[in-house]
Amino acid sequence: MTKVYFVRHAQPRHDHADDRTRPLTDEGIADSRAVLGFFRDRQVDAIYCSPYKRSVDTIKSTAEHFGLEIILDERLREREKWEGGNNLGMFQKRWADHDYHEENGESIAMVQRRNIEALNEILKENGGKSVVVGTHGTALSSIINYFKPDFGCGDFLRIIDRMPYILEMDFDGLRLSSMTEHLHVEKEFKGSARADKA
Repeated sequence: MTKVYFVRHAQPRHDHADDRTRPLTDEGIADSRAVLGFFRDRQVDAIYCSPYKRSVDTIKSTAEHFGLEIILDERLREREKWEGGNNLGMFQKRWADHDYHEENGESIAMVQRRNIEALNEILKENGGKSVVVGTHGTALSSIINYFKPDFGCGDFLRIIDRMPYILEMDFDGLRLSSMTEHLHVEKEFKGSARADKA
């Protein structure tokens, strides 16, 4: 049995324009300590992560605690989005049609393909181990949907304000055998409905 703990990042600064280098807020930095608290007494054999700063910073203290290198994988990054691509209407369109995307953006299907490709490699390389994967809201949702096709927009909206959020998936080979929600911190946002938060 291989355990994969997906860690959706803590609260980022939405006033920081560049998605790749967007840092955590002070609250997010404090909340990331709960991630270390969760893993402190568990087995962790390897840590993989999206290269985006908010994801790396959320699991950095956990990696340091276990003396592990964070292995960055570009395929684990968040959905590429363009102006106007992250609002409630666009979320609904993308989840209704997994091939739909705004110009220069990615669809759910595109995000899912590269994330599942990365996950399958992680599973093959770490059979029988416990692995942490630093991730994002849409990226993680696309992975859940791959194994649970009834996971849709409503489920995505349920977890979008959970930062950080830890979801455990247990695998027998490449087959999902169980899925368990663990730690999450709810964050309330002001402004447009669930905009630009993944």
